[in-house]
This record gives sequence, C-alpha cells and structure tokens, in this order.
Amino acid sequence: MLKKLWICGALLCAGLFYGQQKETAIDTLDEVVLIDSKFKLKRENSGKVITKITARELERSSGQSLPEVINRVSGIEINGARSNDGQNLGYYVRGGRNRQVVILIDGIQVSDPSSISNDFDLRLLPLDQVASIEIIKGASSTLYGSGAAAAVINITTKSPKNKKIGMQLQSVLGTNQTQNNPNYNIAQFDNSVGISGRLSKFDYQVNFSNRYSENMSAVRSENKEENFGDNLFSKYNVYARVGYKISEKLKFYFYGNYDDFESSFDDAFMYADANNILDSQQFRTGSHWVANYKNGSFIFSDSYSELKREIISDYPSKYDSEVYAFDAHNKYIFNEKFHTIIGLNGVFSSFNSYSIPYGETDFTQTVSEDVASFNVIDPYVNMVYVSGRGFNLNTGARLNIHSEYGTNLVYNMNPSYNFKLKDGNLKALASYSTAYITPSLFQLYDSTYGNTNLDPEESSTIEAGVEFSSDALRFSTVYFNRETTNYIDFITVDPDNFISEYRNIDETFRASGVELELDYIFSEALNIKTNYTFTEAEERFALRIPKHKINASINYNFASNSFVSLTYQFNDDRTDSYFDNETFESKQVKLKSYNLLDFYISHKVNEHVKIFGGVSNLTNASYEEVYRFNTRGRNARFGLALNF
Repeated sequence: MLKKLWICGALLCAGLFYGQQKETAIDTLDEVVLIDSKFKLKRENSGKVITKITARELERSSGQSLPEVINRVSGIEINGARSNDGQNLGYYVRGGRNRQVVILIDGIQVSDPSSISNDFDLRLLPLDQVASIEIIKGASSTLYGSGAAAAVINITTKSPKNKKIGMQLQSVLGTNQTQNNPNYNIAQFDNSVGISGRLSKFDYQVNFSNRYSENMSAVRSENKEENFGDNLFSKYNVYARVGYKISEKLKFYFYGNYDDFESSFDDAFMYADANNILDSQQFRTGSHWVANYKNGSFIFSDSYSELKREIISDYPSKYDSEVYAFDAHNKYIFNEKFHTIIGLNGVFSSFNSYSIPYGETDFTQTVSEDVASFNVIDPYVNMVYVSGRGFNLNTGARLNIHSEYGTNLVYNMNPSYNFKLKDGNLKALASYSTAYITPSLFQLYDSTYGNTNLDPEESSTIEAGVEFSSDALRFSTVYFNRETTNYIDFITVDPDNFISEYRNIDETFRASGVELELDYIFSEALNIKTNYTFTEAEERFALRIPKHKINASINYNFASNSFVSLTYQFNDDRTDSYFDNETFESKQVKLKSYNLLDFYISHKVNEHVKIFGGVSNLTNASYEEVYRFNTRGRNARFGLALNF
C-alpha cells in the first residue's frame, strides 16, 4: 500500500515538469477581501496581506477538521490539531496565544466565558458547514474589539442552495492511530447531511453532522511497548437557518445551532492512563439583518450562546456560561475614494462553576455569575481612502468601554501603495495598530487560580511588507513586530504549598518575525502553494511555537474531474514545559522538529457523486505537539459525497 502511495506522489511531482504550461486567468487581480475593512475591496486596495481559504480549497480538504485546515496558514500554529480528537487546541499566532485571537462566525464574535482564555473551540464547527475563511494577522482591535491582538479568523458558513430543495450528504471512514500501532482498523467516522433551498423570497437550511473516533490514547506511556487505553471522542452538531428577503433593500435570517461532544482523557498531571470524561454542550442562536440604501448599508448581527462543560475525574467540576454579542455598523460610501464605517459592538458575559469538596459527594458552587460577569460596549469608526492613483489608507479608532476596566482607546494606521505593472500589481504596505486584551472571567474569578487584581494586557504591532499579484502568481513578504505589556501568565507563587495564580508580568514581551507566501499557477491543471514563517519570541512566553515553519502543497487535476495533491509541513524545534512529579517543579523540555507529508485524491463520478481519499503522515513520522502526549501516525481516510 505504502509503495503505491509513493508512486502516486512521484507521478504528482513529475507533473511539475510535464503539466501544460499555458497561462490561466484565476482572477487573482480581481480578488475581493472583506475582513480588514468590512468593505468589499479589491486585494490591491487592501493595506494588509490577507489569507483567504476558498470554497474550492475547503472542498479539497474533505474529511479533515477545521483546525487542520487553518493550521496550514502562514504565521499560525494550532497546537493539538494533529493529536487525539479530544486534545485542547492552542491558537499560536505571531507569538501570541488563544486570548489574543478573535474568532468570528459570519461576522459575529464567538467565545466561551468559562474557559481560561475566553476562546471558542474550533472543534465545535464542522468543516462541511464552512463556505470560506478569511484570516487577518496583526492587531485588529479597531474593528473587532478586545482580544484581536494577534489575528482575526472570520468563518463564513454556507448559504442555502439557489433552488427549491437541495441536499448534500457526506460520509468518511478512516483509521486513527499513533506511530507505534500497526493495526489499521477503521476507527474514525464522519457523517453529515444538509438540506437547503429557496422558495421565492424565503430560504431555509438544516444541517446535521457527527464525528466519532477511537483507537488512540491521549497520553503516551514512557514504555514504548505499553499502550494506554483508548480515549474515545464523540461529537454531533445541528444547525438550522431561515431567512426572508423583504425587498431588494431589506433582508434577514435567524439561525440556531447545537453542539455536543464527549471526550475521554488521561491524567495529564501524572502522565497516567485514566478514563476521565469531558462533556461539553453549546447552544447558539442569533440573527443577521441587512438594510441597503443609496450610498450604503446598515448591518446588524447578534449571537446568544449558552455553554455547559462537565469534567468527570478525581476532581469533578462543572462550568456553565452565557454570552450575548452584537455588532451594528453603518457603511457609507461618499464616493469611489472614501468609504466609512461607524459601528457599535457589545459583549455581555458571565459564568458559574461548581466542584465537589474533598470528602463530600455533592457539587458546591465555587463561582457565581453574580460576581463573574462583565459587559463591554465599544463604539468604533473606520475610514478607507482609495486614491485611484496608487495610494490607499485604512485608519480607525475604537473606544473600549469595559464595566470593570473603564475606557481605553485603540487605533490603527494602515497606508499602502499599489504600483501598476505590465503583468500585475506590486503593493507596498505598512501598519501600526494597538490592541487591548482584558483578562478572562476565569482568570479573574476562578476560586483556585483567579486574581481580581489583574490589569489588562496592552499591545502594539508594526507591520511592513510587499505583495505582488498577477493572473498566475501571488507572492508576499511581511515583517511584523509586536510588543505586549502587562502580560498575564500562570505563576507559582508558593511552591511549598502548591499555590499558583494568574498574574501580570512586569516586563515587555516582544515577538517579531517574517511571513512569506507564494501561490503559483503553472496551468489550468497544476498549481503550487507554499509559505514560510519565522517567529522570534522569548521562550518563557512562546512555549510550543516553532521558530521556523514551512507549508507547501502541489495540486494537480490529472483529468477534468480528478484531483490529487501532496502537502508538506515542517515544524522546527519548540520549547514546552511540564510539572515534574518528583521535584514538584515546572521544567522546560525541547520538542524535536518534524516533517509531515500528506496525500489526497478525489474524483467526481458525475455532477452528483464524488469519491475521495487520503493518507496523512505518509512516512509515519514520530513527533510531539505537547510533551508526553500522542500524535497521529500514518492514517488513511476514504469518503463519499453526494450533491443533489
């Protein structure tokens, strides 16, 4: 089997030399971006280097998870994406962590106030429901509020089909094992079904998906011949949406979403086999309204979420949280040169926690939402100037009004200049942005580790770079430098009595680096995509972040309805820390670099049926994302997609 896969990979590489060499128009020059201004702008007029994962690219990732897809973007390391399905995810962008990354679904921020970093768990969103993803790196607090210090990830879900009734079905079977497991058993199952359509001015959509995996332990035994018991993972998701187009100027939709996943996990403190359980549920509902008028539009989006988590272990605990978020903004176009936005963003969060005291059997409330809550109301303004002669400017400011921390102003300045060339555009860009990251409710009020004396983090980011775009080529290079003060870290304050808490660090944390991206289209059949990231960050704050990271893919349509790709990833050495059970101290350890090679193939039998498959980690490389935790070895997946 492996020999055949290597032959396929060799044939794919040979396509680099023997593929058709005629030029193609992929509309790179006319690509439209939205995330950096909330206006639809041509890429050449945007002052940022924005990564856009299109529907076509997502379709070619069938059977993978959302974190796995985003993990291929330059400057981003999603730690845990290659581990057991139940592994917690770390969003490491430009030396930052989860609390410095904002995740949007259809333009509205999502979060979990009961989590340590107030972050949204990307495992909850199935990839088959996603239409596209836009990612902007650097401080973006002006448009997206507190927490948008390192990146904003905007996930756009699929819209209803433009016919009375349409149906999509997909089923994927795969293996799920570590490098030292020779038994290729079917141990991962993904299924989804979606029904949607439009009837006159009314549209509707219903999606259901589930994922189940087994055959893999979270923690790795020090004895290579010993395998801990399986840690099972089970998840399902239900999404429904109804919309109505009142007129050409006014439309809206309402949606509801329910997620449930259960995962067993080992004892990470003692690195021992265990059958602990994490049970998590999320209910999310909201609406989206668009009112168009002559020179602009008014957009209102909101989201209400209830989240519940229960941990069943020797130290059982429960968490529940509520968050309501809204964003209302008015877009106004004065003329072809001036675009403005005036908006108001609000987030209202609270959480409760419960635990069982030692020697007792019933849960006792340890944190109450009467105390653990805060509100944020942010007015903001943004302006885009497109001169038409090459010079562009994106600038804005936001007043963060926090119920616990008062007011704070953040702003951005983002000039760029576009040079029209014979065969494309060359864009030079620079930016200076500030960000304001308030502590999470958990960091403030947790009964064991919380600290109500925490101050917000403040950061500033400088960027400079160039981007060249043509019909067949896009190349960019960006330098970034980010400084953070009042950095919040988890500190052991009394080692003898095992007392730790969250505290501000009285020093400046700096992270800098370079991101390179290259997309080249050889022909209608063949293209390559590659990126390289260099990140220089202080080891104390940059755990699990590689200094050098490379992603590359070769994509080849060897027939009109057949596609094959080979994807490569290199992660440099990283630093991790662990608690030594013998010395009772936190120690640092080096995680070795690794190389991963993935293979994917798909074939459209006809307009309704597609079959696909792939092998991840072709060489069965052994590596760690987290010290003493397992990662996936060589695994295969096979799938069938129906579209009617």
